[in-house]
Formats: sequence, structure tokens, C-alpha cells
Amino acid sequence: MNKRLIWRWTKVILILYGIIGIVLYHTQAYFLWHPVAVPASAVYNFGGQPHTEVNLPYDKTTNLNLVEFRATDRPPDSQAKGVVLYFHGNRHDVEWFGRAAVDFTRNGYEAWIWDYPGFGKSTGEFSEQKLYDYALVLYKLARSRWPPSKIILYGVSMGTGIAAELADIRDCRRLILESPFYSLESLGYHYLPVYPWGRMLHDHFPIYSHLPQVTAPVTIFHGTDDQTFPYSNALRLKPLLKPGDEFIPIEGAGHKGLHDYPLFRKKLDSLLDH
Repeated sequence: MNKRLIWRWTKVILILYGIIGIVLYHTQAYFLWHPVAVPASAVYNFGGQPHTEVNLPYDKTTNLNLVEFRATDRPPDSQAKGVVLYFHGNRHDVEWFGRAAVDFTRNGYEAWIWDYPGFGKSTGEFSEQKLYDYALVLYKLARSRWPPSKIILYGVSMGTGIAAELADIRDCRRLILESPFYSLESLGYHYLPVYPWGRMLHDHFPIYSHLPQVTAPVTIFHGTDDQTFPYSNALRLKPLLKPGDEFIPIEGAGHKGLHDYPLFRKKLDSLLDH
């Protein structure tokens, strides 16, 4: 192969590299987030689970839709053991994730599940920092009813980045992360190591930088067969845990469906039992 042909193919590869990089830069939100909006007039049922729907106005264009699931093992007039602030993943809406509420309500906790702007009935500006700001609003509302010792922060998938940041700056009873990741940048390098993800990404969610500052106990659940956020990526968080924290592998589990595994259910019930 002569030098001219080599140079020609080099130019083609460089052009393709540049085009793909530009496309990834401008379309990354479509890969990371998959919001499902529903009309504000929609009525949620949640299979008959007792709940209250609350709208939290943030500014002129932002409304955060929150569903408060009530504890089911308590008399109607008694206070719950505490509250679980639930930060869901990058797909669906509160109607989909509402099925997870029973894991907490049957253990005496209220479960508050809210939708990010563009998801469900929530509206407003969407960015990493804004998600942190909205989460703080939710936390402050919970603090008006419970002390930090009765507030559990629970993140799932992409929501683990929000929960970890909140646990970094505010006290809580426990931080629970289900199917987390080290950082979005590290995931980018895992899938396409040829691009400078540190500069390309709009959102970063550096869970690794938050965990060392979390004073509350931390529990991490992760499926060993997770193909979305690889187990090896999440395992990088383990050295950042302090004594007493837990990293619990769920053998054979993928990115979803951890609740179907007996070990997960047994351990979660144990964490909520006291």
C-alpha cells in the first residue's frame, strides 16, 4: 500500500471520527434520557396503593410532580417510620416506578417518587445542576416533617447520581444505590474510549467524588450481569466506601429486575426493618 493510499484512508477515518463525535456531542441527551410526558389531567391509580399527588412549583415554568405513597403497615392516623426519597432512572415516569413503592410502604415508610422535568407531569428546565437543585427542594420538604435520621435517599440507575450528590451535602439515615455507575465519563470511555468524554459530556454525575463525603451508611446493589452500567464500572466505587458500608452483588441480575432476586428483597427488608 503506497503512502498516497494510506493518507487517503487516514483522512477518511479522521473525517468519520469527527462527524461521529459531533453527532454524539449534540445528541447525547437523546441517548442518556428518555422522558415520557403525560397530560397534567391524567389520573394515576398505582394499583390501589394509597397515595397523595403533590405539585411543587419551582419557578414560572417549572412544576415538579411528586407522588407520596403512604405507609401501609401503620394505622391511618399514625406517623410513618420515615420517608424514602426515590430518584428513578432515565426512562418512563412515576406511574411506572410506582410499583417499587410497596417495598418501602410495607416496611412502614412513606415513599416519595417524583418526576424530572419532561417526565410524567413535571415541567421545566432540565440539566444536571437543575436536577440537584430540584432534589434539594424535595429534601427540604421532607425535612419539614422528619429529622435526617428518618430520611432515606434511594437512587436507581441514572437516579443514583442525584441521590449521591444529595447525600453528600445533606444528612440522611442511609443512602441506597441500585445499579449505580462510577461516573458518566467513565461509562463513555468504557463504550467508546477514543473520544474525550470529559470535554464532550454535558452531564457528568461523578458519584465517585460524592461517596467519600457521605457520612450516612451506604448500601450499593448491583447485578453482576448488568450490560448497561457494567458491574466492573460500579465495582470501582467499592474502595470509596467507609467501614460499615456495603457493596452487595446480585449474582446473575442485569440492569433491571433486581427486586425479583431473594437476596435483594431480604437485604432491603432488613435495612428498612430498623
